[in-house]
Amino acid sequence: MKRPTRPPDKGAGDLFAAAAAADPSLRPLADRMRPRTLDEIVGQEKILAPGRAIRQLVAKGEIASMILWGPPGSGKTTLARALAAELAADFESVSAVMSGVKELREVVERARAARQYHRKKTVLFIDEIHRFNKAQQDALLPHVETGLVTLIGATTENPSFEVNAALLSRCRVFVLEPIPAGALLELLARALADPERGLGARNLGAAREILEAIAAGSQGDARRALNTLEIAADLATQEKVTTLSIAHVEEATQHKALLYDKAGEEHYNIISAFIKSLRGSDPDAATYWMVRMLESGEEPRFILRRMVIFASEDVGNADPRALGVAVNALHAFELVGLPEGVLPMTQAATYLACAPKSNAVIVAYKDARRDVLEHGPLPVPKKLRNAPTALMKGPGYGRDYKYPHEFDGHYVPERYLPDRLADTTYYRPSGEGDEQAIKARLDSWRAQTARKP
Repeated sequence: MKRPTRPPDKGAGDLFAAAAAADPSLRPLADRMRPRTLDEIVGQEKILAPGRAIRQLVAKGEIASMILWGPPGSGKTTLARALAAELAADFESVSAVMSGVKELREVVERARAARQYHRKKTVLFIDEIHRFNKAQQDALLPHVETGLVTLIGATTENPSFEVNAALLSRCRVFVLEPIPAGALLELLARALADPERGLGARNLGAAREILEAIAAGSQGDARRALNTLEIAADLATQEKVTTLSIAHVEEATQHKALLYDKAGEEHYNIISAFIKSLRGSDPDAATYWMVRMLESGEEPRFILRRMVIFASEDVGNADPRALGVAVNALHAFELVGLPEGVLPMTQAATYLACAPKSNAVIVAYKDARRDVLEHGPLPVPKKLRNAPTALMKGPGYGRDYKYPHEFDGHYVPERYLPDRLADTTYYRPSGEGDEQAIKARLDSWRAQTARKP
């Protein structure tokens, strides 16, 4: 039986690496500011809030092998390191791009030695695990099954398609989302103020709108946000100024920074311009204002929700497909996220702008609501009431009701509103798009009941 090898003694290379790690100036800000505990991680409350599965596992002193699926900069590596620290386990990290079966075997030997000689667990973190081929993934199986290593794989791709079924069945999948702008803002402020790991020793200041511009341009990527802040801070230091400016941010990103206060006037101005461009049937302007919001860091779901509302409020039955297009765009975005999610958003925006328009739906709702509030709970006509028992049929419930399917055209002249509102009209089709045919049918039916159009 092959005996496990003892962990190697630290050599000169390890001493130099330790010295480098101890000198913050040799490490990028994003690495220095990496959260060290679960409590320091922000923006992933859906999986890290108290009571969630990961917290419960950590409280028991053990975690299951898992796959972390999320976009770049969402904190997959950070979470893996924090979990290893919580368990006081050795942390082994390999890249699926740079490593193969040989490197995995070496890690396994070290894990076996750590368990035998030091009674320590080993967390094996594999970055971009979707890049491993089937043979490499299969090589992990026996060690994951026996618990020799706790596997934490990180991927930006859907693990259902990219990770072998056998390996996937032995892991829990946790989905990380892009870091919200508010959480990025917290990270940036923390980095700017921290004198030990961050930039606090430089005594640099930055207006909130500057940090918001960095957060907005980072598109949920914490690493990108901190890298931008570091470069902007270096530029300010070179200029011997103590306040970051938007020019520093633009130079750091080589990209025009769009200042956009999501709680201020400009937010409402731009969403107003977007909606009015849709209503005015201008797909070019609608696309422009939508991109302005996205590039300024607006939450895409906010824009999508407004398009869903618009599809009913301003298109309605003039094109009933519009609501489906808007809702499907929302579902598509939830599926693919950024950056590809901008494509179904643009498709929906241009479709809505080019669709025939009608506000008949919202007018009908407002008029009906006005009468409900003004007249109160008017009684239901007896012929429309439910009459499941003989006792209820006695007072005339359901009597004289005409079943439309028994008549030609599946229609019979009848009044269904309360008696006091019998001749009231709420829905007035515009005659645009599909409502042209709806209007013709309704005009004919209403003429038969002598209801005014």
